[in-house]
Amino acid sequence: MNAFRLFALILLLGGMPPAAVSSQTCRLCSTAEETPLSIDITTKLDFSRAALTGKGIGQIKVDPHSGSSMQGGIVALGGYAAAGTVMIKGTPGRIVSIDIPSTVRMTSEAGGVIQIVNFRTSLGPAPRLDATGQLIFSFGGDLVVTGNLSGKFRGRIPITAQYE
Repeated sequence: MNAFRLFALILLLGGMPPAAVSSQTCRLCSTAEETPLSIDITTKLDFSRAALTGKGIGQIKVDPHSGSSMQGGIVALGGYAAAGTVMIKGTPGRIVSIDIPSTVRMTSEAGGVIQIVNFRTSLGPAPRLDATGQLIFSFGGDLVVTGNLSGKFRGRIPITAQYE
C-alpha cells in the first residue's frame, strides 16, 4: 500500500510536463499588469499679484512646505501665493521618478518675460505610489522679477513621471 501511494505521488508530480510546473510557479509570483501613469495638476502654482517698486530685482518665493515670502523691491497687491499640487496615479506600490525643470520662462501679452527658478517639491528621496496607486505632492519655486514689467504672466511647467 505504501509503495502504491509513493508511485501515485511520483506520477502526480513527475507526470506533469516541465512547462506546466513552470507556468504555475510564475502565475503565483507574478505581479499585476502595470497601470500607465497619469498626472493631474490639482492646484496651480500661483505667485499672486505683486509689483516691483523702484529699480532692482525682486523675488516671490513659494515653498511647498512653508508657504511664500517676498524679497527685494516686491510689494503684495492682494491675494495669496500658493504652491502647486500634483496627483499621480498608477500601479500601487511602485516607485516613480518625477522630473520638474530647473527654470521656466513666463511671458505676458505685452511680451515681457520673467522666470521661475529653483523649483522645489515636497517629495522624499524615493517617491512611491500608495496602496491605492496615488501620490500627491506640492511644488513651488522662486519668481524673479527685474525691470519695469507689467501684465499677467503665464507659462507652462512640464512635469513628467515614469516608473523606476
